[in-house]
Amino acid sequence: MCGIWALFGSDECLSVQCLSAMKIAHRGPDAFRFENVNGFTNCCFGFHRLAVVDQLYGMQPIRVKKFPYLWLCYNGEIYNFKQLQKQFGFDFQTLVDGEVILHLYNRGGIEQTASMLDGVFAFILLDTANRKVFLARDTYGVRPLFKVLTDDGFLGVCSEAKGLINLKHSTSLCSKVEPFLPGHYEVLDLKPSGKVASVELVKFHSCKDEPLHVACDTVEALPSGFDLETVKSNIRILFENAVRKRLMAHRRIGCLLSGKGGLDSSLVAAVLLKLMKEININYPLQTFAIGMENSPDLLAARKVAAHIGSEHHEVILNTEEGIQAIEEVIFSLETYDITTIRASIGMYLVSKYIRKKTDSVVIFSGEGSDELTQGYIYFHKAPSPEEAAEESERLLKELYLFDVLRADRTTAAHGLELRVPFLDHRFTSYYLSLPAELRIPKNGVEKYLLRLSFEDSNLLPKEILWRPKEAFSDGIASVKKSWFSILQDYIDQQVDDLLLEKAAEKYPFNPPKTKESYYYRQIFEKHYSGRSSWLPHYWMPRWVKATDPSARTLKHYKSAAQE
Repeated sequence: MCGIWALFGSDECLSVQCLSAMKIAHRGPDAFRFENVNGFTNCCFGFHRLAVVDQLYGMQPIRVKKFPYLWLCYNGEIYNFKQLQKQFGFDFQTLVDGEVILHLYNRGGIEQTASMLDGVFAFILLDTANRKVFLARDTYGVRPLFKVLTDDGFLGVCSEAKGLINLKHSTSLCSKVEPFLPGHYEVLDLKPSGKVASVELVKFHSCKDEPLHVACDTVEALPSGFDLETVKSNIRILFENAVRKRLMAHRRIGCLLSGKGGLDSSLVAAVLLKLMKEININYPLQTFAIGMENSPDLLAARKVAAHIGSEHHEVILNTEEGIQAIEEVIFSLETYDITTIRASIGMYLVSKYIRKKTDSVVIFSGEGSDELTQGYIYFHKAPSPEEAAEESERLLKELYLFDVLRADRTTAAHGLELRVPFLDHRFTSYYLSLPAELRIPKNGVEKYLLRLSFEDSNLLPKEILWRPKEAFSDGIASVKKSWFSILQDYIDQQVDDLLLEKAAEKYPFNPPKTKESYYYRQIFEKHYSGRSSWLPHYWMPRWVKATDPSARTLKHYKSAAQE
């Protein structure tokens, strides 16, 4: 996890523009470098480093003797860099996983490079010999990337939008800062003036397609066919492989146990601990959970930690502290989405604790499971298995706007690096290839197939493996009073009824419908005025008449809670 920033064709003095790069300093607390590009006085790179691999040669932009005309700034982890090195006989100059990007590009161009990377990444690659700039982002946008390109060819690229919104330029940048689409790469021509022109934007991978890099994966071909035992075995093999490849780190590994529903992060933690023992990592796994005293998530996390034998840390959520954190959370997130903000407060505070009180830096988490394995309660209402499958794919495509955004920003704000095995390219493409009928909720239980696959593994206690779904912002509360109702009680005092009545006039795009939504929007506009289009729509459940994104408001949840 790092912060990357680059400008091409700046009209303004670079030493002034450089101040914008400092807006993402939290992403890389270990070192900072600012470097001009030889021969292009108005082009530069900025890099904030969190040293996770190769402490000695890991600074960026990465340049190697073999390719003096290539400059690379990337944020991410390439899990198959050693396999690629072996397969193609690459001669590496450093131990940095990202160096493989330079060798792949030199061997086969940008299309092959992006397609062969097994990992999470956002990168800027400059080729001064061929006067090209390339941008690329991983399939699910686990690593963030924003860009601004003006009509006269000034390009700014950054891990977070806050590093671009105050750039100086002769023409207005206001409306043009936008997220770079996941699963895409862009080719731009670099002119002698340092300005650029976009040539093409290409989608190189879709979540349903088996990735090209399977050819050099450590797990070979799996048995085909959809009989249940084969499917369950393949799910276990691929998930374990997804966790194993993410163990690549020179810093201490920890795991969140405060994810939605308990199941996802608990499964990650259990597999993680098993594999750490197998490869003789000699420190205990630290697990972390946040919640109000006696909240469902805290109690469930305690059970999991006791079962797997982790060194467990509980962070008690103080409601006042949670409310005070709202503004800094919205500033970190760069969104005004209701459910994202609610769920981010707990994750932001637990990340703050991890940074201050422990030496764990690489943090595993369960993001992506709900979208992939149909974990949201509203999936019970899907009209057909086919429509449920389509909805699952839609959610995965939009992860970069919601859960993945939350997971990245809340951890990155405190200089932590997130690892999300459920979003492994091979695991997700296999799961999505299964018949739609196999993936739907069954017997009133969502994520049925995932739970069934691990039922005989003894990784988790049965009551955790089959625990019903919680929404994260609710799971951290007590059943009597959920976190979101506490929030709303507070916000009710902050927003006048008249303001809400006129909300659609003030905010015509995605107008707030509740006081809570209005309160978040006000804070967002204070920091990112006029940029409401970063959020195309609010996250809301489908197939149900819902006015609030919380699972607590859905009938299925209420009836289960009342029983």
